[in-house]
Amino acid sequence: MANRATAIATAPQLAMRSPDVVMRLRRMGASFPTRLSFLRTLIRRLASSGATVRRPVWSMDDNGFGDAVYTFRLGGHDYSLVAFSCPLPDEQRSDRVIAEAWDTSFVLYDGIPDKAEIERLRENAPRQEAGRFGPRDLVLSRANKSVRFFEHVVDSLARGRQPERDRLGEVGYLLRTTAVYGNGKFGIADRCVLAEREGLTGPFQAEMLTVWLIREFSHDLVEHVARRRSPETFVPLAPELRRHIGVGNSTGLGMAPFLANHPQLLNNWVFARESALARVRAKRYLDAAALDRLGDLWRQAGRHLDQWSVEDDALMARILGLRGEWAEAQAWIDPARLRVMASPVASLLERSQFMSVDFQELLAALVIELAGAENDDLADGMAAAQEGALQPGMRLAALRRLLRDHYGWALTIAFDRPAETAQFWYVSEEKLEPRLGRRAAEAGADLELPLDIARQVQRLAADLEDEAETQTVAAFLARFPQHRHAVRRIQMAAIAPYSEIRDNLLSDRCLPINMLRCKLAFFGASKFDPRSDRWTRITLFQGAPTRDEIAAGETDDCWLPVLR
Repeated sequence: MANRATAIATAPQLAMRSPDVVMRLRRMGASFPTRLSFLRTLIRRLASSGATVRRPVWSMDDNGFGDAVYTFRLGGHDYSLVAFSCPLPDEQRSDRVIAEAWDTSFVLYDGIPDKAEIERLRENAPRQEAGRFGPRDLVLSRANKSVRFFEHVVDSLARGRQPERDRLGEVGYLLRTTAVYGNGKFGIADRCVLAEREGLTGPFQAEMLTVWLIREFSHDLVEHVARRRSPETFVPLAPELRRHIGVGNSTGLGMAPFLANHPQLLNNWVFARESALARVRAKRYLDAAALDRLGDLWRQAGRHLDQWSVEDDALMARILGLRGEWAEAQAWIDPARLRVMASPVASLLERSQFMSVDFQELLAALVIELAGAENDDLADGMAAAQEGALQPGMRLAALRRLLRDHYGWALTIAFDRPAETAQFWYVSEEKLEPRLGRRAAEAGADLELPLDIARQVQRLAADLEDEAETQTVAAFLARFPQHRHAVRRIQMAAIAPYSEIRDNLLSDRCLPINMLRCKLAFFGASKFDPRSDRWTRITLFQGAPTRDEIAAGETDDCWLPVLR
């Protein structure tokens, strides 16, 4: 599907939503992907550069075990996905971080590997964390098969028919990644290697590129096994079904603290999204093409909700409620009414304040989609340089003002109540991954990570009470060095208003799943499928153009995928 740019009258940007509204965990846990999501940005870059993917190596046996290499050129550099598929006993197949073997493993390689490099990666990539990697290895990943669905697709194609649409809609992927590592982890290349390369400058672009190529590999792998099983009757995947098969992902607590540990980056992501929303809110009117597009997007979102079902009772209840609200509110977008309405988008968003938070965030994502390419420039500001530095020359009077203006929410929390300190964050010694413990029941609180932001701010506020307003931050911290972390975060808020999650991360009400969904929505994930309040399954690149479609000129029009 080609991207359909819609003509919308321009107007000044309105005020953005307050961080006190946006940065609450419950609302963050209602996030939906938008046009600014990282995988959407990647698809546009691939399309605009005319990227052509080749497969110079395909060495697979009849059962689909072996290796493959996909190569392409982007921004003047060659890149390759080196893929390995190995036999795996069912009892060893696990999505947990403690797993030591997987169906498939991958490396995004800087350049085009020769035979010696492929052999080196064959020895190390399947071992993942236990392997040895170097500066030409950009991203490391692994994935397991959705075994029953993979076999269903193989069997169907081998028998000359397409897979069942209901099963395809229910699962949506052949491979499910359990980790996608970048940024220097386990000896692979540091972020600085890619930071200035055209096409990969944005957040997580190399990781998204890896997942997109894994998707291509999964399509090729399932067709290869089916063709070898019955070459006389084999048929390839129909294009519309191939496009709907994305890549699954299992994500747990390891990702949750990222947003708290990277406040400047979090601010840049949210600031871009909220800027896009403020721009479209400011439109004085919608022309006929925009009204038609609004109706199309509304119906697409409704179909997506109808095709989104999960086992988690709490989320399923929210989805059912959202389906009802969405159908009920369709009367709001009557073209005859909106055509003559002043500031129709702002009116729709204001009216949504009487609906659920899920409805509000879905509508916000929809109107950003409605604006099309108008907001694409905002993606350029979503990467971050280094996190904000301490400003030692600031006077305490200014620091107090910032604390009051941006952290008033933290001062209201009663930390003398056990419920407000019920949980603590720590790093697992075994896998070096973040974990969340129950303070009353588990040991390890003495090794707690400093994610108690609100508590730190309260302690800082108490020590500031008797200090002179003219005193500098440097002088204050010389006597109270324990507050350095909190002071730096408060100073950052002056230029990064969306840098802080405005909730207590130690509270028994803190659900890590809300942080996971927020981050994954920025990645571009859909079909959130939580298996607890600490880990979830998602789908990436479902509905996105394949390599052949991008080569044929397809562009980015894959918001909230629907199996038609």
